[in-house]
Amino acid sequence: MPASNLRLFVRPLAVCVRPLAVSLLGLAASLATVAAHADTLSRIRETKTVNLGVREAARPFSYLNEAKQPVGYSVDLCLVAVEEIKKELKLPDLKVNYVVVSGPERIPKLQKEEIDLECGSTTNTKSRQEQVAFSYTIFVAGMKVLVPRGTRVETLKDLDGMTVALSKGTTSEKLFTQLNSSGEAKMQLMPFANNNEAFKALREGKARAFPQDDALLQGLASKEKALDALGLASMAFSVEPYGIMMRKGDTRLGEIVDRSLSRIYASGEIQNVYKKWFETPTLTIPMSRLTRDSFVRPNKEAGVAMLLGYSI
Repeated sequence: MPASNLRLFVRPLAVCVRPLAVSLLGLAASLATVAAHADTLSRIRETKTVNLGVREAARPFSYLNEAKQPVGYSVDLCLVAVEEIKKELKLPDLKVNYVVVSGPERIPKLQKEEIDLECGSTTNTKSRQEQVAFSYTIFVAGMKVLVPRGTRVETLKDLDGMTVALSKGTTSEKLFTQLNSSGEAKMQLMPFANNNEAFKALREGKARAFPQDDALLQGLASKEKALDALGLASMAFSVEPYGIMMRKGDTRLGEIVDRSLSRIYASGEIQNVYKKWFETPTLTIPMSRLTRDSFVRPNKEAGVAMLLGYSI
């Protein structure tokens, strides 16, 4: 081969090798990250501490009570998992450290190892599965809109012209942004930092609708004694299966969490936990068929936007 042709051959070969080297470096970094995450139980054993991410106002799943203590349905289920971790590591004195997280920061704090389990109202979605792992489903909600009594939302067109309050970092923010961008409904979207601020905007008349998971909306309205003035519209936008969130690669920790959930599902203990939080003097949310099925046949199915027919 002439030298000139050899140079032409070598140059593209070098170009090909360079991206390959970069890809291999990226793969090595990813594997190192997974290995580090997989060692969470070792760190818990060494520090004798497990860090639980909780929400400030995701009632009745995860919120701070009047004494500023984390409580709720999801918190109770995480504590069941903690008991299983104690047995696995033979650490009866394992300390629980609570870390309050907001919607937008829950995944980053998990990835930065500031929390080990996220005990809130986080929907298992296909897009989130690319970043984190989920336990078996612990509850199945449905996305609806909270509106003033007498306001009709039975079709997408009923949302046209409405000012809609959105809570940042939620599946409702994502879905309604997509609906608005696609022209399915022409709304004025108002993003807020959290559910409380979005709810406040609705109560003060700054917004006409607030989309969120039905159980969370009912929890907010009951706490604020607003059920007479506000109600859930009949239209359902999505199916939202909640799970306890963990880091990808935390296989052993995930097995322990799932084992603890399987045990209370099979024993029927989950019924008492459910009644404690969803059948109270101020809040009644009957167990849905999808939630009941999740206890009978534990699964990790991702949420789906029924309206649009694709995963969220």
